Amino acid sequence: MIMLNLSLYFILNIFNFSNPIENSSWKRLDNGIFEVRIYSDKYFATSKYNIESNTFISALGGIYSMDEGYYEVLEFNSLDSTKVGDTIFYSKVKIDVKNDSGKMSIEGKKFIKNSSENQLEGSWLMSGIERRGEMRMRDVNRSRKTLKILAGGRFQWISYDINKKGFYGTGGGIYSAVDGKYIENIEFFSRDPNTVGKSLEFNFEIIDGDWHHRGFSSKGDPKYEIWTNRKQ
Repeated sequence: MIMLNLSLYFILNIFNFSNPIENSSWKRLDNGIFEVRIYSDKYFATSKYNIESNTFISALGGIYSMDEGYYEVLEFNSLDSTKVGDTIFYSKVKIDVKNDSGKMSIEGKKFIKNSSENQLEGSWLMSGIERRGEMRMRDVNRSRKTLKILAGGRFQWISYDINKKGFYGTGGGIYSAVDGKYIENIEFFSRDPNTVGKSLEFNFEIIDGDWHHRGFSSKGDPKYEIWTNRKQ
């Protein structure tokens, strides 16, 4: 659905804050369903899941802009692949930010800002993964992507293909990244609900701008990945 009314207004307590949602995450709870939105500088991901039954419901995301009203260009949509590529304009968006707290309303849905700062905030594309002792590099500009967005103490990864409009999986939850230790506490996982509740710890370092990530997967397999900041 494309909405053509572009009226957008912010209630800001920080006057020179040009993008009040950059590197932030927001959540709402409605009848046991969590809806989480995570934003980097220009990319976003959203998820819905039932935290009581460990049930994944949906995910969508892509590019967002606040230049002339608030709009989103979808790169993935787990419920309806035909909407990939659509531009969605929102007519009613309110953002109230004060220090580390905040409230946001999108088309009447009310979200609360998560207050947390960690290293690694931003959008990352998997650019390398070790297989059988060999590091296999990936072209981050190809249409098939594994994207991870981290902000406001929350993370979400998504595997998808823009050109094929394919959605292949997602997961996320709460994370911390301090002094070379990266920890994920998993709250949803589309492929395996038994993974929900697990806590995974990794060693990480930034080498030439890339995030090198070593540890073990939720299945106990060794994992070494390289992630590159997304530029386009």
